[in-house]
Amino acid sequence: MSATILSVVLTFSQVCLVISVVLSVLRALRGPRAQDRVLGLDTMYMCAMLLLVVTGMQQGTIYQFEAALVIGTLGFVATAAMAKFLMRGEVIE
Repeated sequence: MSATILSVVLTFSQVCLVISVVLSVLRALRGPRAQDRVLGLDTMYMCAMLLLVVTGMQQGTIYQFEAALVIGTLGFVATAAMAKFLMRGEVIE
């Protein structure tokens, strides 16, 4: 019984995360300002990372967790670089 509930909840969360990835891609493409595009990309990598974690929970493997850590690290660095570029106009001083 509990395995069935867990399977349903994980599938529902995957569907919700895919919808949020699609909406964040739309925000990144249609954003009127550069800040909106950065926010869309930031949300997209976060939802993709969570989608990998939920998929890893569903499949019972650890490889998705390692990929999620890499995506989280690269996404943070990319967001910091884009924010610095938007603030100062250059990334490396």
